[in-house]
Amino acid sequence: MPRFTRAELESFRDTEVPDLLGPGLRLLFVGINPGLWTAGVQTHFAHPGNRFYPALLLAGILDEPIDPAAGMNDADRDRLRARGIGITNLVTRATAKAAELTPVELGAGGARLLALVQRERPRVVAVAGITAYRSAFGRPKAVPGPQPGPLGGSALWVVPNPSGLNAHETVASLAEAYAAAARAAGVLS
Repeated sequence: MPRFTRAELESFRDTEVPDLLGPGLRLLFVGINPGLWTAGVQTHFAHPGNRFYPALLLAGILDEPIDPAAGMNDADRDRLRARGIGITNLVTRATAKAAELTPVELGAGGARLLALVQRERPRVVAVAGITAYRSAFGRPKAVPGPQPGPLGGSALWVVPNPSGLNAHETVASLAEAYAAAARAAGVLS
């Protein structure tokens, strides 16, 4: 695992991380935006304190662990794609914290996500973070879980953000939410 200095991490500010997409996309996870560590290793949800991959493993969405902190390898990416799983972000630029994003950026990210969903046609879109979802889509009263309407023809879910900063969630509670979205997408039976 790399060790980044604060200056090295800051040098990744505004860097983009490519979407992880493939044929047969069933479940598209949507982060808020890349963190600096994620941008540094070019792997979604890569910060060592992030619980995304442990939750996917506990949920049965993955059948072997992925340690993204050093950056995912091609085999890891291929395993996700083979399961019909993709990953993108509402906002593409990296920041130290999602709180640095403006409402305008989040709204533009919602429009970008809609275009991506219309092009890629996943069965389920799972946005990780209720506050960012509310801002990006102008739905201030939205609650976590399945949403009442689709997004670009895909079923839409809001699931908890796996960041270590989201302290009231555990790997187990994240796994439960992610498994529900994965069942709806046909990734899990």
